[in-house]
Amino acid sequence: MFILPDITSLILDDHDWFRRAFATLDEAKTPQALSQTWDVLSMRLDLHAEAEEEIFYPQLLKSNTKPEEETKDAISDHNKIRDAVAESKKCEIGSDQWWNFVGQARLENSKHMAEEERGPLADFRSRTNEDLRNKIGQAWIEYYSQHSEGRNLDPIDKDPEAYIEDNK
Repeated sequence: MFILPDITSLILDDHDWFRRAFATLDEAKTPQALSQTWDVLSMRLDLHAEAEEEIFYPQLLKSNTKPEEETKDAISDHNKIRDAVAESKKCEIGSDQWWNFVGQARLENSKHMAEEERGPLADFRSRTNEDLRNKIGQAWIEYYSQHSEGRNLDPIDKDPEAYIEDNK
């Protein structure tokens, strides 16, 4: 029997992956190792944000009692993470400036994950049925497949208010 994954579990799995990937980055010793690790990690940060904005947050807006503030906060966090990632790509790998932007991405991502785990993910799990969470989880898996390795991904900042209005 094939069991569809719960969207909240998939997002939590990504959060765990991010924590491990940043730890791997901390252990990288050469510019090549830093570059290889950051290339994968930064792409996945962008992919995760885009997937949440495409798959999860539109559903949250439809199913939660106070989703606007949580969604606005998440989109703002994603923008900060995207901006730090984009700025890091303009710097020499391993330079102080590069580490500054990587640190900004890490800090914003850590804050975002903690808020999301305490709020929207827990709320969504308690307010929606398993069938819906699994259906959305399947859409998440398909999105990741369609955009593997960042393929056809256009990570751009979004206006939180316009996003909410467009996805209500």
